[in-house]
Amino acid sequence: MPFTPYHFGPSGFFGLLFRKYIDLPVFLLTNVVVDIEVVVINLLGLGWPIHRYIHTLLIGALAGAIWGVAAYPFRNFFEKIMRLIRLPYKATLPKMIISGVLGIWLHVIFDAVFHWDVQLFWPSRTRPLWHLFNERQIKAICLAFFIAAIVLYTITAYHTKKQKNIT
Repeated sequence: MPFTPYHFGPSGFFGLLFRKYIDLPVFLLTNVVVDIEVVVINLLGLGWPIHRYIHTLLIGALAGAIWGVAAYPFRNFFEKIMRLIRLPYKATLPKMIISGVLGIWLHVIFDAVFHWDVQLFWPSRTRPLWHLFNERQIKAICLAFFIAAIVLYTITAYHTKKQKNIT
């Protein structure tokens, strides 16, 4: 993606859709965590392609698992935020680790379509997804997922509120 916020549409949609199995805050915030690599490479002027190791399925999985573990102490904070936005939330360490891995994988798959330097299957240099869609199509897909995520959130929050009123 040209900018990290484009990833929030797909990750929000899939995170909400599979919220029973995915820790939504970890899954969403993974999009910021993975792009720290881009910021560091740019700031340090390393001369590397900006999507290096974390933007691969192999190292990305390790980074996602580490993020899931690092986020675990913040589960109570995440629970308060989720309660505030009327979404049910139950954090477990395995769920947070899986969410970190899957979140990075979703991110790098979208980036692999858009950015030439993403080596999804590193150490292999093959780029099977590169230019599968053009920039306009990718942005439209992300926007469609963002709208779908808003609709899904609205439905979920409404049903959560309704269930609380019943009990």
